[in-house]
Amino acid sequence: MNAKRVKFENISKVFVTDKNRQVKAVNNINLDIQPGEFVCLLGPSGCGKTTTLRMLAGFEVPTDGHIFIGDENIERLTPDKRDTAMVFQNYALFPHMNVFDNIAYGLKLQKLPKEEVEARVEKILHLMKMEEFAERVPSQMSGGQQQRVSLARALVMEPGVLLFDEPLSNLDAKLRLHMRDEIRKLQQEVGITSIYVTHDQSEAMGLSDKVVIMKDGVIEQVGSPTEIYQKPANSFVANFIGRANILEAVIKEVGEDGYTIDVHGVPYSVEKSKEYQLGDKVEIVVRPEAIEVSEEGNFTAKVGKSMFMGAHHEYEVNFFGKPLEISLNNPKNKSMVAVDESLRFSLDAASIHIL
Repeated sequence: MNAKRVKFENISKVFVTDKNRQVKAVNNINLDIQPGEFVCLLGPSGCGKTTTLRMLAGFEVPTDGHIFIGDENIERLTPDKRDTAMVFQNYALFPHMNVFDNIAYGLKLQKLPKEEVEARVEKILHLMKMEEFAERVPSQMSGGQQQRVSLARALVMEPGVLLFDEPLSNLDAKLRLHMRDEIRKLQQEVGITSIYVTHDQSEAMGLSDKVVIMKDGVIEQVGSPTEIYQKPANSFVANFIGRANILEAVIKEVGEDGYTIDVHGVPYSVEKSKEYQLGDKVEIVVRPEAIEVSEEGNFTAKVGKSMFMGAHHEYEVNFFGKPLEISLNNPKNKSMVAVDESLRFSLDAASIHIL
């Protein structure tokens, strides 16, 4: 497959409502996606992620800015003239056609020779291990199987960029996990540039080379799943990806590479992420699993919730008047602390990030 680079330059999209009110769905975004990258656009409903994808596909026209696929400026091209293919949420298969004909449909529209159409469809069926389904119609298949056909139909076009519009949201939880793994494995195998819209954090974390967090039409942060989780740019990102404790601290010492911060009387050495001065009040993020429960802990707090979850034990404690979430991994053979009892714990200094 011929993977292409995708570039958004100062892209905005304004919709006009029935009452002639302007709504800015996408607000001056810039994004550079490298050939072969798998990028997830992630954010809550109404953040602009689907509008961004639809502008790339050609279903919406930007109000301002430019979109490039490879070196070609494409924002004025019709969808069929763009080097893209889309996998939809509702599969969009023809119910009267069998799997083979559904996959071949786009190739036939291009008026390719019959032999080439058959060879390409058979190749993609083999790649996706779906040869046995070739003669079935959609009504004879499960949701997961239909989604695989939808994916095969997009891949057979050999596009430079593959687009996904929340393709797994109609599947049950177990099948979503299986299909997520299949999509990632297949994408790595064919090396195609992929842009995937979702509001599911675990989907984005499990699939992506790069995650783009959006809110109110603006990009809040771009980074690898590890960067986004461990070093969120702000409290919105921290709370949107996983669970986060946002705590207050004070800068006590300023070093070349880091700070010493004071968290309710306890000093911690942390990496420098932004420029702060001595005495500045800052917010820090600490993930629930980055809190160590032990008798030698620096803090003692009263337990408000205590829940055994199998692979981990969840606590919520009253931490200087605010709830603090703690996740204790692999709790077997560890003594559990009940509600209204005291729990001793420390923050893991290496996992503290200043927002």
